Amino acid sequence: MKEQLQALESEALAKVETASSLQELQGVRVAYLGKKGPITEVLRGMGKLSAEERPVIGELANKVRGNIAAAIDEKKAGIEAEQLEKQLEEEQIDVTLPGRPVAVGGPHLLTSIVEEIEDLFIGLGFEIREGPEVETDYFNFEALNLPKGHPARDMQDSFYITEDLLLRTHTSPVQARTMNAMENKQPVKMICPGKVYRRDTDDATHSHQFTQIEGLYVDKNVRMSDLKGVLDRFAKHMFGEDREIRLRPSFFPFTEPSVEMDISCKMCNGKGCSVCKRTGWIEILGAGMVHPRVLEMAGYDPKVYSGFAFGMGPERIAMLKYGVDDIRHFYTNDLRFLKQYHKA
Repeated sequence: MKEQLQALESEALAKVETASSLQELQGVRVAYLGKKGPITEVLRGMGKLSAEERPVIGELANKVRGNIAAAIDEKKAGIEAEQLEKQLEEEQIDVTLPGRPVAVGGPHLLTSIVEEIEDLFIGLGFEIREGPEVETDYFNFEALNLPKGHPARDMQDSFYITEDLLLRTHTSPVQARTMNAMENKQPVKMICPGKVYRRDTDDATHSHQFTQIEGLYVDKNVRMSDLKGVLDRFAKHMFGEDREIRLRPSFFPFTEPSVEMDISCKMCNGKGCSVCKRTGWIEILGAGMVHPRVLEMAGYDPKVYSGFAFGMGPERIAMLKYGVDDIRHFYTNDLRFLKQYHKA
């Protein structure tokens, strides 16, 4: 048995020496050191040996197993080193080549418009407020002088989740929440940008999801002339210093009096063209003085406080400012469109 073990060792070491790949080495390991290998078979036959021979053969078998395993590990390390060296030679990198340009994204056109509007109103002393997009019926309608059954609710066909919860149809609820939080303790001067949702058919000028920015200023002695001054500053900032504005009487349940604001057409300077439908004016937003009932529900005494509110759509502003003819361009993620408005 001693001679058998020595022969197995010599045979295994010879095969290790001639192995040229990791697969061949693994084959040698399994063949000689595996559970069904010859060394294991020798060890299983030790029961037939005498008591004096067993420790001698056992020690020899373990030594042979260790020598074969060590030889396999050493050969494996050599093969892996050769493979690594070969890979490094084949995959050399020419560090003198120019680098590949990395495509850098930019802000979405709507994001840029919203931030530009925010910067303007922050400069005028307004603060930015946010609110939940899933809103209660009370703040979305009732707190804004739109009780249940009011016909004006039909103008804002809504996505209801429950009888009392819905996706907000405008950002005006943020104004109501802010006034309630103030508890008639201090003036309110804020704008609230955000997404709103209405059950509408998507086409070139409508979307079921769009963006609004609404503003609110409540204090003592706030007048219609203050509203006109703020809106005039806004129009000139966004569309050029030569833009003129006009206010037309309108109706909104939460403001009284209410107005629609038009700006003089940028394309024809008010002379009349196809863009402004030959009128010289383009409608851009709605506004008005806060309805006394809305002030009362928010805890403000309408005999002491007054205020104005306005609401605008950044999509419409972007379409007018940059000549975009389809609102869907803002949401379809066509890079050919979006890249036109990346600022360097």
